[in-house]
Amino acid sequence: MKIGIVDTTFSRVNMGDIAIDELKNYAGIKYVRRTVPGIKDLPVEAKRLLDEGCDIVITLGWVGKSEKDALSYLAMSIGKIIAELMTNKHIIDVTVHEDEAEDEKTLLRVAENRVREHVRNAVDLIRNPNRLIKQAGTGQRQGFEDVGPILR
Repeated sequence: MKIGIVDTTFSRVNMGDIAIDELKNYAGIKYVRRTVPGIKDLPVEAKRLLDEGCDIVITLGWVGKSEKDALSYLAMSIGKIIAELMTNKHIIDVTVHEDEAEDEKTLLRVAENRVREHVRNAVDLIRNPNRLIKQAGTGQRQGFEDVGPILR
């Protein structure tokens, strides 16, 4: 199994290092890391990694607080979906938005937790998809506390 990791220089946290640290918990997984300037560059680099033999790619993006940043995220999301459809492979989008936390300490915690949880999701998508099936409808949140299911 080979996982692609693409992070950005725009990010305020080195999410690529966090992803690699989390991958060390899994035996036999190879990875390739690439870094691009910003989130709009993530889809093409992810597609390149898939074309070069990665089974799945994790993109690590960071969105600033401005409306322009939000529009860049939208453009990235569309490009990511197109790349997935072109390759028939998953690209797991791990994006942190600067406006989703009140302070930098919380933002750092959200970023680290979100990256680690999505690395586990990526591994499960390839190695253990039944684990994800068991979690369906359980209110999992990456980066924040899980909210749990709505019970009948």
